[in-house]
Amino acid sequence: MEQNTLYRSTTETSALQTNKVLRNTYMLLAMTLLFSAVCAGISMSIGISPLASLGMSIGAFVLLFVVNKTADSAAGIFWVFAFTGLLGGSLGFTLNLYAGLPNGPELIMQAFGATALVFFGLSAYVLTTKKDFSFMGGFLMIGLIVAIVAAIANIFLQIPAMSLAISAGIVLIMSGLILFDTSRIIHGGETNYVRATVSLYLNIYNLFVSILHLLGAFGGDE
Repeated sequence: MEQNTLYRSTTETSALQTNKVLRNTYMLLAMTLLFSAVCAGISMSIGISPLASLGMSIGAFVLLFVVNKTADSAAGIFWVFAFTGLLGGSLGFTLNLYAGLPNGPELIMQAFGATALVFFGLSAYVLTTKKDFSFMGGFLMIGLIVAIVAAIANIFLQIPAMSLAISAGIVLIMSGLILFDTSRIIHGGETNYVRATVSLYLNIYNLFVSILHLLGAFGGDE
């Protein structure tokens, strides 16, 4: 009887901890996405250059290591906002390019809507079914490495079809990572909401950019 009581108590404590991490993650994710969007809007309005955009992306990459090191402290929150702000700001140049197309604003909104639909749909699926998608980790990591290598190679090759294939691949990989990362949170694989937020943010960010690229390629001449 005592063992059953202890097991039940441990299970309930674990469930409460998981729910707390999940709640904090989605709350911080919503705030960082909003802050990122504001930073993107500001960088669009001032018309940042490609060089400035690249510099902000590199700065965000450097801050990613800082975020991971400070994730267990209160300072981690500040660095998460600095990281997402830089990444959001770096989008200004790209968004201005698409906004300049005949139907550019519509493409941007379509990409935003598609990204939201994919994220909420996949997240709801995991939260509802409670399925464990940890088995996908290895496949997704290999796919991500292949996509990065292909993207670097295409900087020199400049093959349009390859660029589209990479974007389509990234959409699939990021969709898989949303399943994987959400599953890790609800099954206790990720107990730090700062790291969980960064993972989901990067999934959403890359998903949005890739969908925008695909929409621009197929619908930018309308």
